[in-house]
Amino acid sequence: MSAQPQPATAPLDRLGRPLRDLRLSVIEACNFRCGYCMPADKVPDDYGFDAAGRLSFDEIEILVRGAARLGVSKLRITGGEPLLRKGLPDLVSRLARVDGIDDLAMTTNGALLARHARALREAGLRRITVSLDALDPGLFRALSGGRGDVSDVLAGIAAAEAVGFRKLKINCVVQRGVNDHEALALAGHFRGSGHVVRFIEYMDVGTCNGWQRGRVVPSAELRDRIHARWPLHALDANYRGEVAQRHAFDDGGGEIGFVSSVTAPFCGDCHRARVSADGRLYTCLFSAEGTDLRPVLAQGDLALASRLAGLWTARADRYSELRGDPRAPGKHVEMFLVGG
Repeated sequence: MSAQPQPATAPLDRLGRPLRDLRLSVIEACNFRCGYCMPADKVPDDYGFDAAGRLSFDEIEILVRGAARLGVSKLRITGGEPLLRKGLPDLVSRLARVDGIDDLAMTTNGALLARHARALREAGLRRITVSLDALDPGLFRALSGGRGDVSDVLAGIAAAEAVGFRKLKINCVVQRGVNDHEALALAGHFRGSGHVVRFIEYMDVGTCNGWQRGRVVPSAELRDRIHARWPLHALDANYRGEVAQRHAFDDGGGEIGFVSSVTAPFCGDCHRARVSADGRLYTCLFSAEGTDLRPVLAQGDLALASRLAGLWTARADRYSELRGDPRAPGKHVEMFLVGG
């Protein structure tokens, strides 16, 4: 594979952070209605299925090629629920061939994964993250807005294993009094599987999830609960800017992680940008507004790279460090638009 052309100096934002990781939403629709992301009483069932507003596969490829020119090497496909996007394996195949992208991943709720896992693997997808907030069937169904069956998600994980995906990440958003009692069950279920459960503090993303700080379970508290059952020890980060604090079971049962955006912000090493399905760039998960990239996409990947570099060098986002400060933006983009 030929080397990807790079600018003389990869752009740094105003806090000296490079752009390395692009989260790309391919659809705004979802088959679930999880309360912390896309609550059923705020988002209608038919939301996000209008294909006319989405970037085409050609536009997405131009976008990714332009981002790779700036040093982006990690690409994560998100939604909504990305498996609702028709022809997704074809898109994956195109993106897997982009020079410079060496880590192509996808986040999914897993309900449709069983039927698509093989095609995605053959297309070149390298990693999968599955959102799974409970193992209890009744609680899982309630948390999904009455739309999900946990057996479908577990079947999707099994199908991914069967076609060769290894070390899946299993993400659980933890809310006090809602599903925090499921943490031990999730940790126990995936111990020894080779997969990594990551417990995520409930965040104030978007404007429609009714976030309350009292429902945040600090990662340190959750870690202590799990440590009391299965002793843990800390692991070094795989790379600078890794969002999860890594821990391993002392008995060799594998690894778990904790994402502590509320109690231990990691803004200082954040090198992620997000693009919504309609082509708007958000330089922070908590951004108030995005920048429309569609006009420049028509000019090709070089023009896109130049525009993206200009937007990145102006970036100074650090919302999680300012949470509660008058300087922090009061309005945030909805999580289902940018994939979390």
